Amino acid sequence: MTQPLTPLTHFDAAGQAHMVDVGAKDETVRVALAAGSIRMLPATLQLVASGHAKKGDVLGVARIAGIMGAKRTSELIPLCHPIALTRVALDFEVDAQASAVHCRARAETRGRTGVEMEALTAVQVALLTVYDMCKAVDRGMVITDVRLLEKHGGKSGDWVAPTA
Repeated sequence: MTQPLTPLTHFDAAGQAHMVDVGAKDETVRVALAAGSIRMLPATLQLVASGHAKKGDVLGVARIAGIMGAKRTSELIPLCHPIALTRVALDFEVDAQASAVHCRARAETRGRTGVEMEALTAVQVALLTVYDMCKAVDRGMVITDVRLLEKHGGKSGDWVAPTA
């Protein structure tokens, strides 16, 4: 049995887009984890893994870019609230078998709204940075499977993505 969809919160009764009012919500610790991957040619992956790509340490730069992206989420996504992040962390896994780099981002705050968008933005910006730094040797890279893995805190409580 499927659950009915809840109304979209970014639209008012007249169907106009608006920023959700979070002023009456309690401040709680909020955490979100997101993930995604970028597939590439094996030779490109070797450059990334070695840390000796022409433009430098690809994953080191991608980590900083992801953190910066999380901090700028409200400037990129029109109806996101600017929030004070207390932590953003990114981890990468070089997967030779899949010829891919997997990225996971964790965003945290103590506030009135969640950090799902910040975690997702961190992953996207980090993977786009990998693409940018490696596009001279591999324009066919594919960013894939960007998704929310978990969110914790707030009125709606915890959510964990179902495993496949």
